[in-house]
Amino acid sequence: MASSHSSSPVPQSNSSDAFFKKEVDATKRFRPVQSLPDVCPKEPTGNPNSLHDSPSLVVDQQRWTIYHSKVNLPAALNDPRLAKRESDFFTKTWGVDFVDTEVTPSFYLPQITKEHFALYQQEITPREKVHERCKNICTPKDTFDRTLLHTHDKSRTDLEQVPKIFMKPDFALEDSLTFNAVLPWSHFSTAGGKGNRDAASSKLLQEKLSHYLDIVEVNIAHQISLRSEAFFHAMTSQHELQDYLRKTSQAVKLLREKISKIDKVMCEGSLRVLRLSLTRNNCIKAYNKLKLMATVHQTQPTVQLLLSTSEYVGALDLIATTQEVLQQELQGIHSFRHLGSQLCELEKLIDKMMIAEFSTYARNDLNRPLEDDCQILEEERLVSLVFGLLKQRKLNFYEIYGDEMINTAKNIIKQCVVNTVSQIEEIDTEVVVKLADQMRMMNFPQWFDLLKNIFSKFTIFLKRVKATLNTIRSVVFLVLDKNQKTRDLEDTLQKNSAKESLVDSEVAYLTHEGMFISDAFGDGELPAGAADSASQRNTSPNSEPCSSDSVSEPECTTDSSSSKEHTSSSVTPGGVEMMIGEDMKLTDLELVRLANNIQELLYNASDICHDRSVKFLMARAKDGFLEKLNSNEFVTLSRLMEGFILDTEQICGRKSMSLRGALQSQANRFVNRFHEERKTKLSLLLDNERWKQAEVPAEFQDLVDSVSDGRISLPEKKPTATEERKPAEFLIVEGQKYATVGTVLLLIRIILEYCQCVDNIPSITTDMLTRLSDLLKYFNSRSCQLVLGAGALQVVGLKTITTKNLALSSRCLQLIVHYIPIIRAHFEARLQPKQFSMLRHFDHITKDYHDHIAEISAKLVAIMDSLFDKLLSKYEVKAPVPSACFRNICKQMAKMHEAIYDLLPEEQTQMLFLRINASYKLHLKRQLAHLNVVNDGGPLNGLVTSDVAFYTGNLQALKGLNNLDLNMAEIWEQKR
Repeated sequence: MASSHSSSPVPQSNSSDAFFKKEVDATKRFRPVQSLPDVCPKEPTGNPNSLHDSPSLVVDQQRWTIYHSKVNLPAALNDPRLAKRESDFFTKTWGVDFVDTEVTPSFYLPQITKEHFALYQQEITPREKVHERCKNICTPKDTFDRTLLHTHDKSRTDLEQVPKIFMKPDFALEDSLTFNAVLPWSHFSTAGGKGNRDAASSKLLQEKLSHYLDIVEVNIAHQISLRSEAFFHAMTSQHELQDYLRKTSQAVKLLREKISKIDKVMCEGSLRVLRLSLTRNNCIKAYNKLKLMATVHQTQPTVQLLLSTSEYVGALDLIATTQEVLQQELQGIHSFRHLGSQLCELEKLIDKMMIAEFSTYARNDLNRPLEDDCQILEEERLVSLVFGLLKQRKLNFYEIYGDEMINTAKNIIKQCVVNTVSQIEEIDTEVVVKLADQMRMMNFPQWFDLLKNIFSKFTIFLKRVKATLNTIRSVVFLVLDKNQKTRDLEDTLQKNSAKESLVDSEVAYLTHEGMFISDAFGDGELPAGAADSASQRNTSPNSEPCSSDSVSEPECTTDSSSSKEHTSSSVTPGGVEMMIGEDMKLTDLELVRLANNIQELLYNASDICHDRSVKFLMARAKDGFLEKLNSNEFVTLSRLMEGFILDTEQICGRKSMSLRGALQSQANRFVNRFHEERKTKLSLLLDNERWKQAEVPAEFQDLVDSVSDGRISLPEKKPTATEERKPAEFLIVEGQKYATVGTVLLLIRIILEYCQCVDNIPSITTDMLTRLSDLLKYFNSRSCQLVLGAGALQVVGLKTITTKNLALSSRCLQLIVHYIPIIRAHFEARLQPKQFSMLRHFDHITKDYHDHIAEISAKLVAIMDSLFDKLLSKYEVKAPVPSACFRNICKQMAKMHEAIYDLLPEEQTQMLFLRINASYKLHLKRQLAHLNVVNDGGPLNGLVTSDVAFYTGNLQALKGLNNLDLNMAEIWEQKR
């Protein structure tokens, strides 16, 4: 029976298994002609297998399926870390977490229920019913009858008698095992006594194999008989098939000829153009790459050349650019495999060179001769060094400059001392070796000139330091400003970044798809950004490569490297132009902190100068030299130090307290010594004062006159005139005469010295105020002890304290009281508002002085009161008139007037005598009451009236008392 497929060249088998097996083998034997060759196929060479050997994008493509995955699940789940193995199969094989772990449902897989199959069941149920109905109605088509089936079963049973070894696909008698299994050696043994039996066994084996052969031949013949019709049909169809193949071969040959002609006419030229264009572009890229390699090859010699001229910034930029090119454009170049590490080592070397160069620059800048020239030393070199150090993030370079400042300050003092000592012949440097000891041998003028020279050198030194640090800070601020501008530019460009990124992605997509940009966009639809991007990415076929004689020019570098070489030009305050690159990767916080540290370094320079000056002062003050200075010398020293302090504050912009504190400390010692000297002097003067009116020298009158003009200062000593002015009897102060003692004149001068010292040294104002208050209090208390307390009797040896002594003491106190408001105003103008509370000392002193003056006046009245009590207690109203008692009283009153009239002003004299007269009237009234004398016009009344008239006439006859209202009527008891 022929097969239903007439085109099948192989006969079919009775068995359905064999039929399907043959179909599979047929598909494997006849491979279809492969189609869809490569995009750029090779030209046909006449070999029919040439097309089959070429790779195909369709046939050879292997897609990955889930069957390619292989997982060893027990090995993946078995946990080797567990010390104990469980007996359970799953936990033992797959781990302890197998049973307890719940598998979480996937979020991407839906939950499948029976409702999902409802529609399928509805569709398939009718079909299933129809299929079952057809099976029952129609008998199955069977090409074999029962006989054939029986025969087939029988032949199959016979085939089962044949051993399975003959049915193996790898059956080969060359294999020793197979051979021994088919032909056992035991059947061919020729040992004695067994020959007949072995021959029988061999014969039996031969018959068995023949039987197997017969069975196989019968089955083969049976199979051939079943396929005979198909076999003969195939043989008859062979000629027709050959005709078909011949026609197909001719058609294929004709088609290949046409394709070859089309390839030559239409494709070969265009492909050659594309191939040549690609080759040309590759050559250009290779040429540019070679030029770039030549440029990179010259990096090290160029860096050495730049370093020889101290162009550190240029060398670092070149190294950074080369490193970037090596990482991007020349990555993987074998000849440059060590260049990156060499450049890194060279960069480290440049760091060390820059630090050493900056240290040398700082040393040369600070140690050059200190003249009035404050220009910056080699500003371009300094700017280059600072930029290089900032580029390398060496932000602590200013500490090197600070160390050099300390050493330079020490050397300045040492050199000044050496130069000064060498000019003084009195100092033998061979005997006195140490500079400190040599310095202590100088007198004040020599030492003062040395200190003045040191201060002038320090001033120039600070000006130079300020100029240099300002240049460094200006460089830092320029970099900071550049960072700010860069951020602003990035913010501006960020607005258009989305649009540009979209255009770039479109261009990249079109280029990847092999399309031309002009084909994708119309002539008027091409965006400007796309055109620019395309011009940057694609090289025109007509463009010429860079010339060979411009290897080192930046145009030959790639876009990626040249795009980062953007720089901006800036100018320093000194006029030096600088190029600031974008690779200064310093944050604003770091730059601001660095600028603050540099400014702090200027403050440190001022502190260094002050500290060295303090050490210089302390070295000279060891032997008490500064404490032994007189007022003028100390004031001169104080003014020099104050001037230097103000100069440094003006230069550096901040106060340094070390030198000011040392000056204050020395000023305090000076004030203590100044006060003790004057207090001791005043004490000696008071102890030797005899409290007699002293003549006033002309210089003291000039001193008082200068104070009257509104200024408190010691007048300069005038040259001695040919005719010396005679001393005056009184001191004239604002038109008033003051009779004084010599101690008070000197006290006034001492007070003015205090005020003058405050003007010269403002920092000691409060101390001087306290000391002056103490001095005034001391004079008041000591004069009270000597005069009112009669201490002068023992100290000086006076016989008695007279009314003249008392009046003179009062007038001296009044003179001091006159100057206290002037002194107060002088100190008030020099005190801070918060220090005004100290002025209360003058108020207390004024009150004490007024109390003292009042006590002296009361003492004068008390002297006359005791006299009146003594004389009037013996008074008797009797003739003659005037009585002796009244004559004595008038005589004592005249003496009192004579003693105080020239010392006290007329008003004070009148007030004093009014008080004395009141005391006189009180004692007289008491005596008259005791004598029972009343104002009745009797004889006794007349005698008393006569005596009183005598007293009144004598008292009013005294100078300055003629208009004194005595009111003598109060001596009489008023009638009730």
